[in-house]
Amino acid sequence: MSSILTNNGAMVALQTLKSINSSMADTQSQISTGKSVANAKDNSAVWAISKVMEADVKGFKGISDSLNLGQSTVAVARQAAETTTELLTEIKGKIVAAQEENVDRGKIQTDIDALRNQISAVVGAAQFNGLNLLSNTDTAAGSGSINVLASLDRSGTGVTASDITVAKQDLGTSVSSIDVASASATAAASDELSGAANTAAVALTGNATQPTTAAVVGQTAGAGTATVAAGTGFSIEITAGAAGLATFNTTATAGAQEITYVARDGDTQADVAAGLADAFNKYVADNSDITDGLGIGAAVNGTNANQIDFTGANNTGDNFSVQVRSYDVGDSTIGGRLENLSDIDVTSQAGADAALESIEGLIQTAIDSASAFGSAQGRIETQANFVSSLTDALKSGIGTLVDADMEETSARLQALQVQQQLGVQALSIANQAPQSLLSLFR
Repeated sequence: MSSILTNNGAMVALQTLKSINSSMADTQSQISTGKSVANAKDNSAVWAISKVMEADVKGFKGISDSLNLGQSTVAVARQAAETTTELLTEIKGKIVAAQEENVDRGKIQTDIDALRNQISAVVGAAQFNGLNLLSNTDTAAGSGSINVLASLDRSGTGVTASDITVAKQDLGTSVSSIDVASASATAAASDELSGAANTAAVALTGNATQPTTAAVVGQTAGAGTATVAAGTGFSIEITAGAAGLATFNTTATAGAQEITYVARDGDTQADVAAGLADAFNKYVADNSDITDGLGIGAAVNGTNANQIDFTGANNTGDNFSVQVRSYDVGDSTIGGRLENLSDIDVTSQAGADAALESIEGLIQTAIDSASAFGSAQGRIETQANFVSSLTDALKSGIGTLVDADMEETSARLQALQVQQQLGVQALSIANQAPQSLLSLFR
């Protein structure tokens, strides 16, 4: 049956042509944008994933900038620490030269002073964008280290940032000080030291066995991992002595206390104990009235890192009593870790001997600082390379999801163009079919 009102063939041809034209529009869009998924309408699930990954790529570009900045900052500090090590080595050479009696020790001391001033200049200039990692004398909590943004960690609960922490390595030459006359020195259990050790003297009874007694930083002996507020001062007082220890006595009066340690940010109870023990031993070594035979000394306990063990006299009657005090923040000034440089004086034989012993510890401090910065710089560099590779991998993954296959798209376009031409021809034929009915009415 033929009808001039309904042309089924034309309708089929028209629908086919519309479908071909729609496919051609999609293909041309892929060619123009280069993407098979250009918007959420194309494929909402894939589009959503790609946008999350694109956001991560943008974030990692910022992380890469942060790592580059951190790497440059640490590199400056490392170079300065290495230079400081070299200058300290030169000072050691001068000190060794001063061991000879037939030299001009005054001129050698002048050279040492010049090298010390150069160290101060190097440390002061070792900053990048205003940040100096070789100075750690601020009492603000957290000022003893910096965090370098290193990564974005995505999980099912969200995104978190992870950092690389770089600790400051103070190589300053400024001298610490404590207001030993401050009333805060009498504080009890709330102090950093245990109440008993802080408020009362502990006596050493001398005999041939060289007895020891201990003071503990903190309430109980242990690993000493608890942190101490920056700027908290500590001192050891010799409150009683006899015989060769008579001139070793000190009291809690301004200017009289020499066995001190001021905590810097990041210090633990163990660090305080080690600092006090070193200060105690240095004072014993520098005091000419104290003989080695008396066996006076202090050391950190081998088991409890926050415990100071004091060794007493080995002669009956040459005993002493020791008292450990702590001082509130505000009563103390934090000094540099190379502050003992100011005590080096080779103008006398005794001074040259003491300087030779002291310089070894200072050199080791500088070496440790340079090594710490070197390790941190290496870690940051490794992370920067990883972030760069990760960013490339994310970009590749995004491309796999949304980029169009141009070879396939080109072939499909050619096929659709042929289909379109055939569709137009089929529609033309279908539209001409009713014309045949005219012959029936002639």
